Amino acid sequence: MTMKLLRNLKLAVGGILIAGLAACGGGGGDGGSAGTGTLRLAVTDAPACGYDAVNVTIQKVRVHQSSSASETDPGWSELTLNPAVRLDLLGLTNGVLYELGQLPLPTGKYTQMRLVLAANGGTQPLANSVWPTGGKEVALKTPSGQQSGVKANINIDIGPNQMADFVLDFDACKSIVSAGASGQYLLKPVVAVIPRYISGVLGYVDPAIGGGVAGVSLQQSDGTIVKATTPDASGKFLLQPVAPGSYTLVMTAPGRTTAVVTGVPVTAQTVTPIASTSTPIALPPSGTATATGTAPVDTLVRAMQPLTIGGVVEVAGQYVDGVTGGYTFQLPVAAPLVAAYAPAPAPLVFSPDNLVAARYTLRASLNGYADKTEALPMLTAGGTKTTNFIFP
Repeated sequence: MTMKLLRNLKLAVGGILIAGLAACGGGGGDGGSAGTGTLRLAVTDAPACGYDAVNVTIQKVRVHQSSSASETDPGWSELTLNPAVRLDLLGLTNGVLYELGQLPLPTGKYTQMRLVLAANGGTQPLANSVWPTGGKEVALKTPSGQQSGVKANINIDIGPNQMADFVLDFDACKSIVSAGASGQYLLKPVVAVIPRYISGVLGYVDPAIGGGVAGVSLQQSDGTIVKATTPDASGKFLLQPVAPGSYTLVMTAPGRTTAVVTGVPVTAQTVTPIASTSTPIALPPSGTATATGTAPVDTLVRAMQPLTIGGVVEVAGQYVDGVTGGYTFQLPVAAPLVAAYAPAPAPLVFSPDNLVAARYTLRASLNGYADKTEALPMLTAGGTKTTNFIFP
């Protein structure tokens, strides 16, 4: 209870904690030749898997007009938080944002951003930490975040006398990497920088799988996750901000059947409703099979499931262990339940996609190499399939 109260307090007074902004020039291009604009930044988060808290301490955000600029090159502009702000990322789900502040910038196109985190040690031994479910708080090792900053490629235009409004969207689930049997954890942040859209999707799942049990995501037809969150204790979820478009809504939970809603429309300035408190989406129990194996450190492995109607969805995904390279998924063997989107108050009509029951493809991604895929044989409840990936 104390942790939750502190988390809420941090979110409530976040704007007060920002005491300084430092602009250090435009850097490259034609920046500064036609006046200035403003960049406004906030932080949000996707769900984390198996953690009660994921804390990071942000010192500053740096932007540059050159995507290849090194940390020591001139031309960086900085948004400095003084003092640095320690955030529990898991308090930033379901559309909650933490305001980092505003930064005046010379006009022009900015293509690189670096998020600089405080180092663990001294008066802040747990500046960056993780609290595994059922365990205790331990430090997160963040070597890149401490020195040069976590690098993200961006495409932000700063116009004269205009505000560019963007959100740093952490994926805590894929950003936390265990380090073998050492009990240590590595923070390898996966951060997307997206415009602050008002549009999104609001929906409800069965409260029995709310409160951090279920995972909900909007995906493109190739299984790329656009936005993810976890429903609250009432089963309510909000996926926001999301760019206008048509998406597939995917709902998963341990030991439960996957539910999918296709063709979910997201329109500008609008939040699309899905289901309701009186008719929440249920995920029936399902037997599970184990997909496990190894891959080189820093490999992202995703369990993809095809749909008969076309396209695929991601059912699970994680970076391999930072020491052993191991990964493990528990995948439902029941046929996924699929419904076409219907605008409220029309009900969603789910049907089992029996032809793809227990069928998955593993996709492994490692920077610098082409993705590798492995189609698994039909899985059986209680069974195990081992797949090891080797690059190149």
